[in-house]
Amino acid sequence: MSERLQDGTLPATGLEARAADGPAPQDRRFERTIFFVSDGTGITAETFGHSLLTQFEPMKLRQVRLPFVDTIEKAHLAVERIDRQALADGNRAVVFSTLIDPAINDIVRMANCRYLDLFATFVEPLESEFGVRSTHTVGRSHTATNSESYQRRIAAINYALAHDDGQSHMGLDHAEVILVGVSRSGKTPTSIFLAMQHGIRAANYPLVPEDFERGRLPDVLYRYKSKLFGLSISPERLAEIRNERRPESRYASLQNCRYEVSRAEELMRREGIRWLSSTTKSIEEIAATVLHELDLA
Repeated sequence: MSERLQDGTLPATGLEARAADGPAPQDRRFERTIFFVSDGTGITAETFGHSLLTQFEPMKLRQVRLPFVDTIEKAHLAVERIDRQALADGNRAVVFSTLIDPAINDIVRMANCRYLDLFATFVEPLESEFGVRSTHTVGRSHTATNSESYQRRIAAINYALAHDDGQSHMGLDHAEVILVGVSRSGKTPTSIFLAMQHGIRAANYPLVPEDFERGRLPDVLYRYKSKLFGLSISPERLAEIRNERRPESRYASLQNCRYEVSRAEELMRREGIRWLSSTTKSIEEIAATVLHELDLA
């Protein structure tokens, strides 16, 4: 995965043609600025845009979010910023928009950019298919604080925080999934993501050397084996992560990491627990696998 530069851009890879007398100037066709413009938070535009942009690995992309563009004045300011950036780059910008107001949309569309109107692309065909008009409500996807879905996610976040790292046995009957694995294998971020994005009540328990010596899971977990899902990780990556937290410690040593990972995987196999390695997977991929395997989707 490409590392981000200090200014937040992604470096180009494999594009610098080298002449006999030294490196040639970088092809600026592959340098572009991406704007995510919205009259709300911009999260929808950014999330959808990122999904598409990952398909263009050679590009050096500078990504800018412009949220709350909800007045004519702000629309003109957004155009000015986009135009300035296009002039500086020597290439027009690319804009992912989720603007609802037609007047604001029309103004921003006039910027020096490739304009991708995400709502028009999908909402208009759906209106035609359903035979009804959409509400065209600004910020609809992120402001329904009284909705059942929103309240479920808030409750799930509170649950995940209260049941992180095996700190509470109370209420495990209400867990929809209990993640197990060695310390720093990705259990906590996965639990929080499942809660925030899917409203899933996720607890997590660490597998520690005492469990390996006994050859058993923590006793409290046996009542909930059908809810267990395991996370593992490569010993080398685990040592890197642990050294950031406790450098030069036995806890972070490669030898100890190899021991813990090996014994944890052996224990999960023996107990019939479904598990995966988080080493090369994103939180989104891990969560999707958990939902699928436990039939929670």
